[in-house]
Amino acid sequence: MGMWWWAIATFVLVLLVGLYLSMTAGRLDRLHRRIDTSLHALDTQLLRRSALALDMAASGIFDPATAVVLADSAHSARAASEEDVVARGLAESDLTRVLVEAIPDVQEADELREAAADPSMLEDLRGTCVRVQLSRRFHNDAVRACRQVRRQRLVRWLRLAGHTPWPETVEMDDTPPPGLTAR
Repeated sequence: MGMWWWAIATFVLVLLVGLYLSMTAGRLDRLHRRIDTSLHALDTQLLRRSALALDMAASGIFDPATAVVLADSAHSARAASEEDVVARGLAESDLTRVLVEAIPDVQEADELREAAADPSMLEDLRGTCVRVQLSRRFHNDAVRACRQVRRQRLVRWLRLAGHTPWPETVEMDDTPPPGLTAR
């Protein structure tokens, strides 16, 4: 009778370990999909932000020097390769810096609204800047969660992540212009 108990206990233990490994592999798969989705959302918001910056530079509401610098920075951000994460982060951070300098306070934002043919352009930019921040935060949180699971010994030993590349966070300055966030 003692032998049956060992066989049943071993079977239950193997079943529980298999269930744990299956759940962990499923969680990793969901985290990798979440990372892909959040990166796509971030890319969409970054492209929207650079397009709005280009539109604003071409609208004539800024002085010519600011318009040229803004257009150049927005174009560089759009042209940055998605594969080179560091270069893209620098280009996007540069666009952020230029936007912060172009719209430094509420008074400047109000003057730009009055001069603009479409005053909603600044509100669109404000909303997009906030969505860029949220998208980046969401992506980086998903990357941190995935890295935490992938660091577990059983996950590494049994290669539950397969051949999926190590997830990378997106590092950039995404501070919205102070003139737009004070409202």
